[in-house]
Amino acid sequence: MEISNENNGSEYIAVKAQTSGVQVIGMTRGSDTRPHHTEQLDNGEVLIMQFTDKTSLIKIKGNAKVYTKFGVIESEKYNKEQK
Repeated sequence: MEISNENNGSEYIAVKAQTSGVQVIGMTRGSDTRPHHTEQLDNGEVLIMQFTDKTSLIKIKGNAKVYTKFGVIESEKYNKEQK
C-alpha cells in the first residue's frame, strides 16, 4: 500500500453531534460551489474531516461541537421563531 503525501498540509476538523440528525456537508472548490458529500450524525457520533483540493468548505447543520486548530465552536439548530 502506497501512502500519498498529497494532502499532508491540509487542515482537519472534528465534528461531534450533540443531538441526532446533525448534517455535515462538504462543499466543492471553484466557481461552481456545490455539495459533494453529506453525512448525518447521531447523538455522540464524531466525524473527522479534511480540507482538500476538492473540499473548500464544510457546512454543519444542527447541534454540534466543532473542534478546529482555532478552538471549539458550537453550532446550534436554527429556530425561525428566535428572530
